[in-house]
Amino acid sequence: MGAYILRRLLLMIPTLLGIMAISFIVVQFAPGGPVEQVIAQITGQGGGADARISGGGGDLGNQSFSGGSVEGSGVTSKYRGAQGLDPQFIASLEKQFGFDKPPLERFGMMLWNYARFDFGESYFRDISVIDLIIEKMPVSVSLGLWITLISYGISIPLGIRKAVKDGSTFDVWTSGIVIVAYAIPGFLFAILLMVLFAGGSFFDWFPLRGLTSDNWESLSWPARILDYFWHLALPLTAMVLSAFATTTLLTKNSFLEEIRKQYVITARAKGLSERQVLYGHVFRNAMLIIIAGFPGAFISSFFTGSLLIESIFSLDGLGLLGFRSVIDRDYPVVFATLYIFSLMGLFISLISDITYTMIDPRIDFDRRDV
Repeated sequence: MGAYILRRLLLMIPTLLGIMAISFIVVQFAPGGPVEQVIAQITGQGGGADARISGGGGDLGNQSFSGGSVEGSGVTSKYRGAQGLDPQFIASLEKQFGFDKPPLERFGMMLWNYARFDFGESYFRDISVIDLIIEKMPVSVSLGLWITLISYGISIPLGIRKAVKDGSTFDVWTSGIVIVAYAIPGFLFAILLMVLFAGGSFFDWFPLRGLTSDNWESLSWPARILDYFWHLALPLTAMVLSAFATTTLLTKNSFLEEIRKQYVITARAKGLSERQVLYGHVFRNAMLIIIAGFPGAFISSFFTGSLLIESIFSLDGLGLLGFRSVIDRDYPVVFATLYIFSLMGLFISLISDITYTMIDPRIDFDRRDV
């Protein structure tokens, strides 16, 4: 197992390099980069970023420019909307953002810094990238952790029960409920919950913003816990609606496949009870495929699955941070979150494989090619 873990760790390096290289190349061809964002902010053409660039004149909104110097010299800017701006100012912007260096050199510097977990500072926020991620982490941790635990806590017992009662009225009705729940978009259900229970047209029982109340610091610990889950009640309900459907059906089918195998018939013939057969023999084998799906489910709920929910319930988490960073072309935040999330995903996948061997010692990855 040790050799397999070492090979997997070594393979993470080219995997990360490939992910970062492809993303970096795509960004080079994407219009509306940070320089264009600042130009649009200055010229009043829009731009999602609230640009505050230190150096070269301080607040860009207070800069004055001479249009004649550009037009008279016949210089054509490579940036959209930059006609009439001082070429020296454009050059200072490129230097500020690091675009005065060749792409290959910028990519090499980024990899060297990321290898040392130095992610720099946000282009458009006066804060380091790592501090910004840590600031947004509690929301995503809360949503991702609880939705994973709740969905698996519902899916596994329900899937086992459906397998045992295969073809019964219980199985048919629960399958219908699961499929309908899966078909309902989470964001539409979130809006319905907000209208019904968060001060819409009916009841005002739950809050709509943040993870805690304004007076959270003054509350006792039991009151803080209740306040925390009070804020999470509606977002988690909206997310869990469809989160357990796939795992439930996967659990049922996996158990059905194992129940029909010869070793189960042999165990029953020996006089073992159904509970002993189910949890002493079937459970370990049937759960392997569920464990295989855990990393994907965790990554999805932790990083990507909460974007719309965060927006609807005004929860400022990593999903919303990543989306806004892409819109604003805040590349340090975009690449840092991509690097961190990819690295975590690779480690979680490795942990999943190790868990395989803990549940079923017959699996030996050292005898296989990676």
